Amino acid sequence: MPKMKTKSGAKKRFKFLGNGKVKRTHSHLRHILTKKTTKQKRHLRGTAIISATDIQRVRAMMPTQ
Repeated sequence: MPKMKTKSGAKKRFKFLGNGKVKRTHSHLRHILTKKTTKQKRHLRGTAIISATDIQRVRAMMPTQ
């Protein structure tokens, strides 16, 4: 039976926390930043927690975690 592999895109985007939650970064902060307000860019900084409904989907992409 072949090894179960982690999706390489998911490996780069998600981190698992000790309490079982999943951490992610915000999108829309890579380019075309001149037309976005300072407030919008400020709120996109930092990380967010994945919602409970999406955790199962992320776990399917990362079976070794």
